[in-house]
Formats: sequence, C-alpha cells, structure tokens
Amino acid sequence: MPSDIIRSTVQGTPVQLTAVDEKVAIVRHPLYPMFVPFPNACFIGAFFTDLAYWGTAEMMWADFSAWLLFAGVVLGVLALIAGLVDLGQRRYVATHAPVWPHVLGNLVALGLSILNCFVHSRDAWTSVVPQGLILSALVLIVVLTSNWIGASVVVYRRRVVEVAR
Repeated sequence: MPSDIIRSTVQGTPVQLTAVDEKVAIVRHPLYPMFVPFPNACFIGAFFTDLAYWGTAEMMWADFSAWLLFAGVVLGVLALIAGLVDLGQRRYVATHAPVWPHVLGNLVALGLSILNCFVHSRDAWTSVVPQGLILSALVLIVVLTSNWIGASVVVYRRRVVEVAR
C-alpha cells in the first residue's frame, strides 16, 4: 500500500484518505491546520470570560479575556502566515471560490480581535461591557462560520477525504 493512501472505515463506510501536498510543513504535517485551533480556542475562550466578567464584575475575568485575546492574535498571525504561504504556493487552490470565504473570514476575525485587544486594554468595566463583549460575540460568530466553511467546503472539495464507492 502506498504511503500516501490509507484505507480506513468511518462508521462502517470505507474511506480513502489521500495526501495533500502542503508546502509549509513539519515532518510532512502542514502547519496551517496545526496553528488554527489555538487562536480559535483563545477567541472562543475570550467570549466566555467576557460573559463571566459581565455577570460577576470580577476583574480576574477581564484579565483572562485580555490575555486570551493577545495569545489568540499572536497565534492567529502565525497561522495567517503559514496559510498565506501555503495558499500562494498552490495556485490551483487559490482559483477555487470556496477557499476565499474561509480566508476572508479568518482575516476578519483576526482584525476584529486586534481591535478587541485595544478595547480590552481600557480600564475595568468599560474594557468589556458593552464593546468588548459585542466584539467577542462577533469574533465568535465569524470564527465558527469561517471554520465551518474551511472544514466542510474547502477540505471536502479539495478531496482530502474521499468516500470510496
């Protein structure tokens, strides 16, 4: 069996996984999919810590939100660099329309999160309520939508996972 094809079953359905030639990789594992979950987790966590601060007015939650946002922005920039290098080196993917909503969604989420970092740098209650909470909710919606597009549309149309017939 070739090393780039793995036969498996998913819920009783035979599945054939084919390798995707990612250009930015460590030991043949692409960097972009490795980086993406971390900023997403930070941005989603920032929304929930904003909710906790709104409900309790405990400054610890506002601090957690600021730290999560900063970590998410730093890791998001790393994911952005890896994703853009990979996208730029594979021209056949760049011409497919479903890739661009995912890319633009992630850019919007990163931009809103940078703005949210500045909002969270203010003092006490005004750092979260209402602008910080609204921005965190917007980022949450954009992140979930963009990654749903990236996982369901981009991955399956690029034939990373192909159900055997």
